[in-house]
Amino acid sequence: MTKETSHISSEQQRYAFLLQLGSRIGLAVLIASFLAYVFGLIPAHVPLEQLTQLWHLPLHEYLEKTNTPTGWNWVSLATKGDISNLIGIAILCASSVLCLLAVIPVYARRGDKVYVVLCILAIAVQLLAASGILSVGH
Repeated sequence: MTKETSHISSEQQRYAFLLQLGSRIGLAVLIASFLAYVFGLIPAHVPLEQLTQLWHLPLHEYLEKTNTPTGWNWVSLATKGDISNLIGIAILCASSVLCLLAVIPVYARRGDKVYVVLCILAIAVQLLAASGILSVGH
């Protein structure tokens, strides 16, 4: 530990390290998926030539005409160039959950029950939000 980081707690260092790692991985996946899409290395779900004819449509019509799934059903098309970027976004979003999971044992060893509960609640809220259960029209 350097002089500059000696005042930073172990859970802060753990959280920051994992958040930085998750951010870098998510960004790398975003860049790689974008380049793969742009250079045609993986086929798109909606071909670029068709996209320009469809992007003026209201969302529900666009989804219907392109047979594009909503919610977590995008995972079934994750190998498509125009959908694969969602993998990087999912990694970025999941990073904070993994960070919280990683600091729970530190708080538990210290007996910081309030922080353990707060971490669990924060994880639960994020998972509930990601589940889509609270979505309008669900």
